[in-house]
Amino acid sequence: MTAFRYEAVDANGRLARGVVDADSARAARDVVRGKGLTPTAVDAAPAMASGIAVNAPQLAMATRQLATLAQSGMTLDAALAAAAEQAEAPRVAKLLDAVRGDVSAGQPIHAALARHPRAFPPLYRGLAAAGAESGRLADVLLRLADYLEARQALRQRFIAAMVYPALVTLIALLVIGVLLVYVVPQIVSVYQQSHQTLPFLTRALIATSDFFRATGWYWLALVATLVIAATLAWRRDAFRRRAQSAMLRMPLAGRLARSLDSARFASTLAILTGSGTPLLRALDAAADVVRMLPIEDAARAAAARVREGVPLARALKAQGVFPPVLVHLIASGEASGRLTPMLERAALELEGEAERRLTWIAALVQPALIVLMGALVLILVLAVMLPIVTMNQLIR
Repeated sequence: MTAFRYEAVDANGRLARGVVDADSARAARDVVRGKGLTPTAVDAAPAMASGIAVNAPQLAMATRQLATLAQSGMTLDAALAAAAEQAEAPRVAKLLDAVRGDVSAGQPIHAALARHPRAFPPLYRGLAAAGAESGRLADVLLRLADYLEARQALRQRFIAAMVYPALVTLIALLVIGVLLVYVVPQIVSVYQQSHQTLPFLTRALIATSDFFRATGWYWLALVATLVIAATLAWRRDAFRRRAQSAMLRMPLAGRLARSLDSARFASTLAILTGSGTPLLRALDAAADVVRMLPIEDAARAAAARVREGVPLARALKAQGVFPPVLVHLIASGEASGRLTPMLERAALELEGEAERRLTWIAALVQPALIVLMGALVLILVLAVMLPIVTMNQLIR
């Protein structure tokens, strides 16, 4: 529903003002009359950004349902109402009902979506506007649903690949911390009573334990300070640009980040050009979804060269940032007049390359972490057990 401000008079001629929610201005007048008032003016209230937010899987599912309903021939208003009824999450249903109310009141779809910036990103709103202008909203929503689901699947694979190494590292650090802070101090007294010369490994462990127990709070303060400083610095574009440029030069992480961002750029550009969006406008919108600032800068520089009449493939190649497979497929698409299919193929190739690289990195990191953490735990256990073995030999 949409909020409407009204001015009305009651039976005694006194002026009354207020706000009512209704699907249209006519419905708002009926609501005002139902209060025993005679409306003199009814206007839509200024659009305010709502605080409704949904996560990526919920948005992808809602978009898929809406696209299916729109392709079946239903009007946008009816499709939004049906999608709201099918929504399992109350937040999604509320969001779709709010969009439907704005659309029913005569607002264009992109304006209705713009009232919920926390739920619909700029790319989503731009694609919806392009689809509505070209009369292909159902097709655009279907492409958008595919895009959101592919991004979500890739994100889930990335998280799944990184969860295991993170858990192994966290558990190993906790075990080492417990041994250093609690176990070692308790056995030190036993060793000191034996008046025996302790092995070097044990003495080193005791010294390390004493050091961390004496300076533990300082280390925690240092870590907290570094985290806060890094967070504040990351908000600055200059620092983030330098850090990301350094990351892109790394042999493993850099190639992975380059493939992921290039795939995101290519798939977004494919959706926009396939929905009838002019290429220059599509390039600007595709640059907005790139996360690495150096690649975003390269995309905007390429767009500037395309405005000057340079072919897209040549403009991208001149930046020296984008993978060759993307440049060659775009060149092929420009030569054959099939730019959108070639962009989709490039996105698939880059996503597949990123997934293979991620799988290889995870396969390399996981055993390396296990060996490293196992070696550290083994050193700690040996440091604790060696004096016990030595004392048993002396007793015999």
